[in-house]
Amino acid sequence: MSFAYTRNGLEQRDARLQRLFEIMPGACSWSILAGMAALGLFAPQAAAAVVIAFNLYWLLRLAHSTLFLLLSYAILRAEHRADWPARLASLKTGIAPRENAWSRWLFRGRRRAAARGAFQPLDPDTVRHVVIIPIANEGSDVVEPSLRSLSAQTFDRARMIVVLALEARAPESVRAEIEALAERMRADLPDLHVVLHPDGLPGEARVKGANASFAARHAAALLRARGIPLDRVTASCFDADTKAPPTYFDSLTYYFCIEPRRTRASFQPIPVYHNNIWAVPGFARVLEVGSSFFQLIEATNPDTLVTFSSHSMSFQALDEVGYWPMDMISDDSAIFWKSYLHYEGDYRVVPMYTTVSMDVVAERDWARTMRGLYKQKRRWAWGVENFPLIMRGFLRTRRIPLRERAAHTIKLIEALLAWTTWGFMLTIFNWLPVLAAGREFSQTVMYYTAPRISALVFNLAGIALITTIVLSQLLLPPPPTRRPFLRRARHAFEWLFVPVITLLFSSIPALDAQTRLMLGKHLEFWVAGKSGEKK
Repeated sequence: MSFAYTRNGLEQRDARLQRLFEIMPGACSWSILAGMAALGLFAPQAAAAVVIAFNLYWLLRLAHSTLFLLLSYAILRAEHRADWPARLASLKTGIAPRENAWSRWLFRGRRRAAARGAFQPLDPDTVRHVVIIPIANEGSDVVEPSLRSLSAQTFDRARMIVVLALEARAPESVRAEIEALAERMRADLPDLHVVLHPDGLPGEARVKGANASFAARHAAALLRARGIPLDRVTASCFDADTKAPPTYFDSLTYYFCIEPRRTRASFQPIPVYHNNIWAVPGFARVLEVGSSFFQLIEATNPDTLVTFSSHSMSFQALDEVGYWPMDMISDDSAIFWKSYLHYEGDYRVVPMYTTVSMDVVAERDWARTMRGLYKQKRRWAWGVENFPLIMRGFLRTRRIPLRERAAHTIKLIEALLAWTTWGFMLTIFNWLPVLAAGREFSQTVMYYTAPRISALVFNLAGIALITTIVLSQLLLPPPPTRRPFLRRARHAFEWLFVPVITLLFSSIPALDAQTRLMLGKHLEFWVAGKSGEKK
């Protein structure tokens, strides 16, 4: 299907559809919020009934999420102990390594298919990796830990091409730092390149995707000049602060080799924000651990999983779809949808039960950190810019089954509305009917029932909260302090403020993003403040 994944240069009909779908998410979110406010003020009995229904729905969703969070975390812990080099060797020798039950369960389907001859795993010795690290104005204090993690890989670094995609508009001091860093690191990363991305190229906006695409084309030229087939290469786009564990590329190679449709797939690790997790305010710590939990839950449903943050994919697919969008901010999720529509549904994301670690937004003081964190979450929420493009693509193609298109559409709409409304429902609208009740409503059964049902729901939700606190303690690295117990106890206490944190740094930024899109005020790319390597 010939579908240009862009909002620019559209014909009149497509431009009207684009604008309609740009308005839809924000209009729906504001309608729900305004409707709840009106009901709470003028029809409190109806509002109380809606609150009860929402609380019961939210409790069911919470129970579902907690169950799959536990499942995903158990697999992550089991895979953390996996001997990835031995797994790679088993693809050549046929001798399966000793593994735990979780690992056998995770890969059982593909192993049985390989044993039946349904597909042939790829020879891992033929696989190459390209790692692209876009740099806007990050200095060597941010980029060097990322490169150090690549130089510590157990995978053969001679089969890795690392490209530092540096913006030409970066300050001269940053450019000098990166060039000097690259010179120092070439002893450990022999195929390390610095590619300068010119500013203001035709058809490009000042976004990370334009920089990454320019660097990827440079890497593609290198691969072709060396006679390396693109279907044996993965492309990883890592944020400047991304640190990969030592066995990441062994793990990626294994997933790539055993995936039957490897050239039609992306590979998504679990992003965690551990680089400086103990050096940031508590609200930032809780928010970012929550983001990691969300990705853990999403990993259990690969049928609707979408790429997020640092990820990897087939270089052949990246080349065939035309690289990352060069006029969109949300390049990480956009590349999945662009590929999905290009291949008319024959594209998927493979969850990888391994982590990559990044920085939490950190500024000089709390106020600046709060502002920076808000802007980062608004940028993440700007992924809503994909919605009108996806809807236009779904209307254009008929080869993607209607059931599949409907499933993706429902999940997208539900996620966009939940992002904006749940924080308001849990912190404000739950209590509005009671607070705004008049004499007539205050004498009804509903007046007494609604808060009691809400209290019961929140008491039951406390079980999920305790589970979350325990898992967060297990997931986080040890605190760099002589009193780790006190630090962990304080972190557990921080989770009690989840409803307010969710409202301020999730629902409101998401509503901000959807409102901007609804009004046609497109967001500019913003680089989050990074603090370098801290504990």
